Amino acid sequence: MSEDLFMLRGEGDPLSNLRESFSIPEGLVYLNGNSLGPLQNKVKQRLKEVIDLEWGEDLITSWNKHGWMDLPEKVGEKIAPIIGASKGQVVCCDSISINLFKLLASAMQLRPSRTKILSQLDNFPTDLYVATGLELILGKSRCTLELRSPKDLVAAMNEEVAVLMLSHVNFRDGSVHDVADLTRIAHEKDILVLWDLAHSAGVLSITLDEWDVDFAVGCGYKYLNGGPGAPSFLYVNRRLHDQFLQPLVGWMGHEKPFQFEQEFVPARGIRQFVAGTPHILSLMALDSALEIFQDLDIGSLQEKASILSEQFLKLVLAEPDLDEFKLVSPTHPSKRGAQLSFSHPYAYPISRAWMEEGVIADFRAPNILRVGFSPMILSNRDIGLAVKKLIEVVQSRSFMEEKFQEKQNVT
Repeated sequence: MSEDLFMLRGEGDPLSNLRESFSIPEGLVYLNGNSLGPLQNKVKQRLKEVIDLEWGEDLITSWNKHGWMDLPEKVGEKIAPIIGASKGQVVCCDSISINLFKLLASAMQLRPSRTKILSQLDNFPTDLYVATGLELILGKSRCTLELRSPKDLVAAMNEEVAVLMLSHVNFRDGSVHDVADLTRIAHEKDILVLWDLAHSAGVLSITLDEWDVDFAVGCGYKYLNGGPGAPSFLYVNRRLHDQFLQPLVGWMGHEKPFQFEQEFVPARGIRQFVAGTPHILSLMALDSALEIFQDLDIGSLQEKASILSEQFLKLVLAEPDLDEFKLVSPTHPSKRGAQLSFSHPYAYPISRAWMEEGVIADFRAPNILRVGFSPMILSNRDIGLAVKKLIEVVQSRSFMEEKFQEKQNVT
């Protein structure tokens, strides 16, 4: 293969200057922003300010002096335009798992005569685990999880289904659901819809209000670059506000938390979904990380991610030594998120050996090498270098070394 193909620089890329905002080790090609977004330089500085001044000097007065109490809603408002939501419908708190529980339980309240949660067979495991947990709490006579293949979802939408719970982008193969179409079909059958945006928020164009979505959750530490364990966000369509009481009530969701009343009185609107004390350091990191989106068109991020993934796929398909890598993602870029997934019998040790060569991707069981394309930090040159290093790993068979065979705790 021509060396020139490996060194494409992507002249004219209007997003190329964004990489300078991130702290990325020299010579590293990071293809795992779909799992953990990279660190921005300004986030490091912001956290230092919070630790040294707000926590270090102002101590407890910072809840008022620096607005700590309002962070869940403040950060939610920064996320809102990224997912196509108007004000007052997004709040940032807790994890996706906890927020899914809140929203699924709320949806079941809104459809008391219906008993089923409908989802996809290969949906992300935590989504299914949470639904199963709710099934255990309510009992199968009140709540059952039904799983179907993507092609059978519409046929399974009947009068027993209370809520359809799906991921916008499948975590394993990157396939994308048509949110607008499935939401419309579900609503025609009086079914509520809950979308998991973990692998799409911040990299794909999303218009929740326009699509008339009921509920959504998303991740702060992937394409939003909020840092490891960054809080999740949740969206509740305004037309549903105050129609139900989400069951994971806590003092921060109280109308007047510092009255310390014995009876719970929910805050109006989206604030009732904040249960416990906000995680200030994590929220501050995410709040700072989100500033980079203020002047960005998400459509341009999606377009660049698509170009990068197509370039990667083109190089892989053109190389005979990579014939054993079988694409499991949709072939057309409009049908997948900002990732490519390949099956390979040695996917795990290859990912480890590739990492040692300075290219970080990840592995998903049972045999998937998953490659993510973060448009803020990657160039065509990075893509060419990554494929070149992959060819070297395969040709040398370095992945067969014993040190690459043992599974680490996190893959």
